[in-house]
Amino acid sequence: MIVDLSDGRRIEASLVWYPRLLNGTEKERNNWRLIAGGEGIHWSDLDEDLSVDGIILGRASGESQASLKRWLESRGATARQHRVPRSKSNRLSQRAGRHAARQT
Repeated sequence: MIVDLSDGRRIEASLVWYPRLLNGTEKERNNWRLIAGGEGIHWSDLDEDLSVDGIILGRASGESQASLKRWLESRGATARQHRVPRSKSNRLSQRAGRHAARQT
């Protein structure tokens, strides 16, 4: 995932850090919206919320393995064992506000 910030920085974070995004489909990862005035990103299909500050600080998901396992089971899925290639679908860019994002 790539987040371009208004100050010109580009933050890249591996989807491995965010298991719900990693285990989501490209369509699910593309279905995101800004929350908290652009301070966060929400993926409704994956029930995932990330703060832009957390991404900047390099914070990986804090979800427990038990919670992730329950979520995967509810989807009838198991954790992926491979990396998701970077694509346009994983790119988020800065727009208005301090940490607002938009898809590029």
